[in-house]
Amino acid sequence: MSQTAFFETLRELASCYQLFECFASHDIRQFELTPAQFDIIATLGNTKGMTPKQLCEKTLITKGTLTGVVDRLIAKSLLSRQQSQQDRRSFIICLTPAGQTLFEQIFPLHVKTLQQAFANFSDNDFQTINGSLRKLSEAFTHPDSSHIKR
Repeated sequence: MSQTAFFETLRELASCYQLFECFASHDIRQFELTPAQFDIIATLGNTKGMTPKQLCEKTLITKGTLTGVVDRLIAKSLLSRQQSQQDRRSFIICLTPAGQTLFEQIFPLHVKTLQQAFANFSDNDFQTINGSLRKLSEAFTHPDSSHIKR
């Protein structure tokens, strides 16, 4: 592996991530939501709710951040906490009817905006990108870190 190609790839990856975040965040903020709030609403949309652990696993939000974001969405009457019927020590986070209505309004609009950004990509482009991203993901999720030479 050449150092030049390696560092160029790191720069492109970081730049692409930052540009995507900026693009998506700009669109989401038009709905008067933060990206984390949108992530929770989009994840809970059309579900019966999730435990905080499930929500953390399905979103890009850490456990430490989740509580505050959920509290703010509850204050906006978009989410509710309901005691779990299976385990009375835990609770389920659900969209309220207002939250479900908001999801149904904004999720398709956000997807449409993202689709417009990808309008010039062919199916072959998507296959190539997806293959590269899967390979990259595998490099970061290797179960045994002993393969990393220091």
